[in-house]
Amino acid sequence: MTDQHLTDAQMPAQMQAQSPAQATAQATAQGVAQTPSPTQTQSTPFAHSIRVYWEDTDAGGIVFYANYLKFFERARTEWLRSLGMSQQALRTDTGGMFVVTDTAVRYLRPAVLDDLLHVSARIETAGRASLTIAQEARCARDGQLLATGTIRIGWV
Repeated sequence: MTDQHLTDAQMPAQMQAQSPAQATAQATAQGVAQTPSPTQTQSTPFAHSIRVYWEDTDAGGIVFYANYLKFFERARTEWLRSLGMSQQALRTDTGGMFVVTDTAVRYLRPAVLDDLLHVSARIETAGRASLTIAQEARCARDGQLLATGTIRIGWV
């Protein structure tokens, strides 16, 4: 898959850029008050809570580094659901789907068993058929920033 392939595809209408006024009008017409378009600039990122379980930790008792990518995926999926978009329905209805094309994660502090995390997602950049999403994982107890990441997804 190449970037050219991604730019040739069209994202679903719900994912296309629109002004805040257009998004509000669309949401009102659909009976959903103030549902933002995911491609709008978000001043407050979407946040999803995730509890750390035994399965998430390594032998040292801290969250295994790769699991932050899972946490980020869950937050992105729940963010799309909050916008009325099920990934399965998008695939069934349009034949397209999102694929991760690039990731970068920076680990700052460890999360441990039973921590409650707030994992956020916000649009960093939006292209014709791709989004770069900035994400953070924070400890709910003290707000400490645990990990940051950027995930680029393409619509194919």
